[in-house]
Amino acid sequence: MTSSSPLVTRFAPSPTGHLHLGNARTALLNFLAARGSGGQFILRVEDTDEARSSEEFMRELFQDLRWLGLEWDEGPDVGGPHVAYRQQQRRQIYEDWLAKLDAAGLTYPCFCTPAELNIARKQQLAAGKPPRYAGTCRVLTEEQRAERLVSGKPAALRFRVPNGQVVSFVDVVHGEQRFSTDDIGDFIIRRADGSTAFFFSNAIDDALMGITLVLRGDDHLTNTPRQMLILQSLELPVPRYAHVALLLGMDGSPLSKRHGDLSLRDLRRRGYLPSALRNHLVRLGHTCVSDGWLDDAAMRAEFDLSRLGRAAAKFDEAQLKHWQKEAVARLSTDDFLVWISAQMPTGVATAQLGKFAEAIRHNIEFPGDAKLWVDVVFGELPALPAEALTVIREAGADFFVTTQSVFAQIAGEFRQIAKEIGQRTGRKGPGLYMPLRAALTGVLHGPELGPLLALLSSQEITKRLEQARQIASGTR
Repeated sequence: MTSSSPLVTRFAPSPTGHLHLGNARTALLNFLAARGSGGQFILRVEDTDEARSSEEFMRELFQDLRWLGLEWDEGPDVGGPHVAYRQQQRRQIYEDWLAKLDAAGLTYPCFCTPAELNIARKQQLAAGKPPRYAGTCRVLTEEQRAERLVSGKPAALRFRVPNGQVVSFVDVVHGEQRFSTDDIGDFIIRRADGSTAFFFSNAIDDALMGITLVLRGDDHLTNTPRQMLILQSLELPVPRYAHVALLLGMDGSPLSKRHGDLSLRDLRRRGYLPSALRNHLVRLGHTCVSDGWLDDAAMRAEFDLSRLGRAAAKFDEAQLKHWQKEAVARLSTDDFLVWISAQMPTGVATAQLGKFAEAIRHNIEFPGDAKLWVDVVFGELPALPAEALTVIREAGADFFVTTQSVFAQIAGEFRQIAKEIGQRTGRKGPGLYMPLRAALTGVLHGPELGPLLALLSSQEITKRLEQARQIASGTR
């Protein structure tokens, strides 16, 4: 396969919880690799852990991925030529390939208990050796194995790793990798409960589904030689591998709950936009040529496997908020209003809604931020905070008497009104605009005053200015 060949990639999550940010990035990178090369993106569900997997998590997984903007060419809910895309439904396929390994003499039952394996592991670590299976059951005779099986002793199935060989491959991110089989040890491919292990089922599915690039976290790097041994033994195609650095928090530790709510569903509930997430995630562990906003087409064009980095990427919510602001600014007026719809009152004219959206959108990061400005424009002015009261009192009652007079006499744009107020009171800059903001909106910072005031009736403006005059004079 050449570097320009269409790639077939996959995302293979387990439905045991909500999709966290690291897995969302892996899904996005796989999607971009496929789409950028004109290839195929496959969604596969690895649900062999039946005790922890659930249908609800799987449905939410689909919903969250589609919210992020990803669509797959094959998968459990869309079908495809490989029939089953859930591992629970592929058990017979695994059994058939396990039988081929067994016929080749490459498997054997292992009767070691978890306690025995744990003791052996501790002994190896204490001796300064890499922990690996000691081969206890590998040397059992056929009679010994038969005796244990007849007695009903639980048995896992291990792959017989060849001695004295080297497994090598060129990782797209990390370059040439070499692993001695003597350091790997025989590993479990079917658990004692009959379920197939990740090493086996994951590799078999990749080969049978025609996956040409396995792009995943570099915590899987040492799994690769095991999976390659299985595929080579069965004469199945081996894909290329790209192991990307894991996501860390800004403190350098793995992402966890102490870094905040970082599942895709949590971020979605908080009001983040999917395009903001995409723009942030594509830059975590991957270098983009452009520092600016990337739409979908530009993102596909920008993605390049050669620009995946080896260093761990750090998730920075401050950067995500930067992209959130960029995303909000790019929403259409209709989409923006839908996004903040939970905050909006009913019965407002469509034209008014459009003007309101354009007036506040550059000061909004999340839908809840609109509530203040909804109250300011469409409701009663909220109780004035202490800082607004201070500014009003410092401006003095005469300032608001003059301001009321100018608003009553001039019906032009706010810029003209403000200029006239400034000339009559001798105020300019913050000394002019801060008292106006405090009196008319109740806050000292926010959207431009002109567009906001254009949405208020003259009666409401007069009412608010009179309230400010009374506050400044001490009669209220």
